[in-house]
Amino acid sequence: MSKVAKSALGLMIVTMLSKVIGFLRETILVSVHGASATADAYITALNIPTVLFAIVGTSLATTFIPLYFQVEKEKGKDGALKFANNIFNIVIIFSIILSILGFIFSEPLTKVFAIDFTGEKLKIATNFTKAMIWGMIFIGLNNIMTAWLQIKGNFTISGMVAFPNNICIISGIILSANGNLKILGILSLLGMVSQFLFQLPFAYKSGYRYKFYIDFKDPYLKRMLILILPVCIGVGVNQLNAVVDRTLASTLGDGIITILNSANKLNFFVLGIFISTISAVIYPMLSRLSSSHDKDNFSKAIQRSINSVVIIMLPISAGAILLSNPIVKIVFERGKFTPEDTIMTATILSCYAIGMTAFGLREILNQVFYSMNDTKTPMTNGAFAMIINVILNLLLIKILGYKGLALATSISAIIGTALLFYSLKKKIQYYGQNKIINTFIKSFVAVIIMSVCTRTSYNLLVTICPTNMTGDIVSTMLSILIGALVYGVTIAVMRIEEVKMIIDMIKSKINKGNSVA
Repeated sequence: MSKVAKSALGLMIVTMLSKVIGFLRETILVSVHGASATADAYITALNIPTVLFAIVGTSLATTFIPLYFQVEKEKGKDGALKFANNIFNIVIIFSIILSILGFIFSEPLTKVFAIDFTGEKLKIATNFTKAMIWGMIFIGLNNIMTAWLQIKGNFTISGMVAFPNNICIISGIILSANGNLKILGILSLLGMVSQFLFQLPFAYKSGYRYKFYIDFKDPYLKRMLILILPVCIGVGVNQLNAVVDRTLASTLGDGIITILNSANKLNFFVLGIFISTISAVIYPMLSRLSSSHDKDNFSKAIQRSINSVVIIMLPISAGAILLSNPIVKIVFERGKFTPEDTIMTATILSCYAIGMTAFGLREILNQVFYSMNDTKTPMTNGAFAMIINVILNLLLIKILGYKGLALATSISAIIGTALLFYSLKKKIQYYGQNKIINTFIKSFVAVIIMSVCTRTSYNLLVTICPTNMTGDIVSTMLSILIGALVYGVTIAVMRIEEVKMIIDMIKSKINKGNSVA
């Protein structure tokens, strides 16, 4: 676990930097185009290739890792490389066909993702879709390269792929300020291409060698297809949730999709840094432990992964609710993004934050089931959660409007996560439930103490600091810092096992440095 912690820390730092650039991208987008029909059209089109191939691409990567270990064990490194190239080439063929179909049917495809788009707004979105749909080819290949590097223990590079992608998109947004929207679509496509090209040399360095080889009769491919179908459905259901949210948001007027997207970016900024990092690092280890039938260490890895999510996400969820308005104001309120947009986005962020911990736990629990070659449980759970989300969307949108869409997402995530815990207990009986509950209670108490200190600090600081952007940044950052310190000290005093492990690791590093000196 100490090796996993070190890998996670490195990936976390890189991911945080890439997410900061991602936020810069979103800030520039709303500053240049505002919460407008153009921004809505671009965001909708940008999500189409991601949603369509992320379903297959993520499913491929998820099933590829445990099967690769199995092939390597039975056929050696050459056999495993052959298996990797077979999957790589099949993905190229499949994604090219999908891209051609997407290009031909770009307008009806766009209408599926935004049913209320008409006239000029639909035309802009369709043109964006025609340009970016070819990105599906490289999204799939990028997922395979990410999985390869993670198998080889290289997690940092996968966290860096967002750098070239965001640079391309930011360039496109700036160049499109004069109304040349075609350049924005082209550079967004180049951004998708850049992610694959960025990883390719590192994959070669770690032993990957491309060879044109296709075997549709490969027994491992057949096994992968059996496993991949439930994963496709499970991932597709999650993507469909996002599509339903955007589709319903498109009926609420211009700018609502952009505002919902802005709040969602803040939500997934945190999930991307912490949860995706933990998930990426822990999944290969869980797959190895599962394939070697090491039940004790497998259960311990599950327990520590879940506890890590709880320790990290509970305070962040509370902080996002307490400081949603100043956070959104600092990140987005400039140019054409108005104070009214800030209030709406902050409200949505608070609703998303309610389910933030559940989102994180669901991601880790899904990886646990996938590592055991159980792809049906996450699929069933995801389908049930989607049904709940759609029902709640339709109910809450009538009562709360756009706020209902975010709240429905959080409630469905909480219910789905609770059911995954129940399914895991049925499957492996004990995975440290008593330690998980103990950690949750201690963390929750620490969050309450932190919340009181954070809000009190913020209320005091806003009366002292100047009433401008600099004052907002200082008061918000200091409040967050005070809250983090209070929370850190509280959970350290409570002697939570995972916190003690981190402290011991830091002490070991310091002692090692002193001995070298």
